[in-house]
Amino acid sequence: MLESPPLSFVVFPAGPSDAEELARVHVASWRETYRGLLADAFLARMSEPGFTRRFRRALTDPAGGITLAAADRYGLVGYAQGGPSRRETASLATGGEAEIATLYVLRQAQGHGLGARLMAQTARALATNGATSLMVSVLRDNIRARGFYEHLGGEPEAARQEPGPGGRLLYEVAYRWADIRSLI
Repeated sequence: MLESPPLSFVVFPAGPSDAEELARVHVASWRETYRGLLADAFLARMSEPGFTRRFRRALTDPAGGITLAAADRYGLVGYAQGGPSRRETASLATGGEAEIATLYVLRQAQGHGLGARLMAQTARALATNGATSLMVSVLRDNIRARGFYEHLGGEPEAARQEPGPGGRLLYEVAYRWADIRSLI
């Protein structure tokens, strides 16, 4: 039996011209990831044009943080965004905590190490900007994502309530890497 060749991906800094594809990946991954965790009506209302505008704005803002995109030969299949932690007031230049605000990989591209690669490359870019530690938040009930972050060595904090879509309170768990270099 012939084995299929391994999937190959390229990871690169996203720019404003990638906004439409980032929005497509964002909406599709939310619908794949959060079915059963968020209201179906909310997921159905998600708008690619609306997210395209948000991505374009963020990618033209010099203080917009870091956005890395991942593509296979057919197009974008994932992305990660990071910057200073929302919990910290210090800038990364003073050695503060960074946060990966979003990391999504389409289900078709999962299981090939791409999520870990996006984490490592985003951590590397944030460390270059002065970050010394890293955190990411995940829905408490997103067991698959929690397992992924634990596999990468993230230390979970206690679950906390955060406002979610439509004002509904959701439980999130923050994962923290005290030394960002452990991801690089």
